[in-house]
Amino acid sequence: MTMKRWIGAVATALMVFAAMPAQAADKVVLMLNWYVYGEHAPFYYGKAKGIYAAEGIDLEIQEGRGSAATTQAVAAKTADFGYVDVPTMMRAAIKGAPVIATGVLLQTSPMSAMGFVDKNIRKPEDIKGKTVAITPADSMTQIWPLFLKKTGLKESDFTTVAGDGQTKLNAVINGQADLLLGYVMDQSMKIKDATGKDVYPIKFADYGINMVSSGLIANSDYVKANADLVRRFMSATTKAVEAAEKEPKAAAQSILDANPKGGKIDTLTQGFELTIPLYRTAETKSKRPFQVTDQNMTDTVNLMVEYGGLDAKAKENPKAFYTNDYLPKSGT
Repeated sequence: MTMKRWIGAVATALMVFAAMPAQAADKVVLMLNWYVYGEHAPFYYGKAKGIYAAEGIDLEIQEGRGSAATTQAVAAKTADFGYVDVPTMMRAAIKGAPVIATGVLLQTSPMSAMGFVDKNIRKPEDIKGKTVAITPADSMTQIWPLFLKKTGLKESDFTTVAGDGQTKLNAVINGQADLLLGYVMDQSMKIKDATGKDVYPIKFADYGINMVSSGLIANSDYVKANADLVRRFMSATTKAVEAAEKEPKAAAQSILDANPKGGKIDTLTQGFELTIPLYRTAETKSKRPFQVTDQNMTDTVNLMVEYGGLDAKAKENPKAFYTNDYLPKSGT
């Protein structure tokens, strides 16, 4: 009987141990720059494929209402990470917001002037005599004067109409404007969703405007206090981006699986496919995602000081805005 009781006690203990929950995953809130669109596919795909869970992370993805608002949320620690326009984050950081980029994903600018393909506007010279819709004070409008300078255009060469983001889209959709300033993977897909028609983007990057765009940011104090978690998050996100690059349609589908009203599979896929080439520059083409170069960031700071309203003191230390220290090493 004693042996039986001992065996029973051991069996009971084993059953209790087996029933105990595994160590709880770390809850992480990621706030996006805007309502979901194709560019965001890797985050949803990484969550759906268990890539974040494998790093001990319980990821919650929240839609945003603009990079400035998301940056404020991260600065206030109401979101752990933000996916934002890095130059927008720089403007907040130079004014004292405790934020830093832990990985720069879009290392080539997605900014462009775009119009319907059938308008046959394919190069800067074709903009002459046309009407361009802009949103005052947004990131693209701030860099627009540099594009004009680089391409020899003058504001008197075309007509400008202004409005908020939706008004700008409607102007092109309804024929009140020939082009709008937008991101190649964002506004172009919104126009296609609304009309079924393709647009052609004249990309700023093709005319010597070298600056970064979207990346991941975190509160500086949060990074210092949670170094291991930041490393795991960046490792998972790097793997998620690499996995999504290989399966664009499946990655886009993961958006709809999480948010059935998040768009249409064709344009989500196309929008994500237009994003992938922006991940790397000639200098980083052989590197894993997020491995931005010091030169790219310095060039971005210099452009933002001259054209984007960034305080000139930012040029004293461009490295204050970002770190690559939490990124996985090659092959890990």
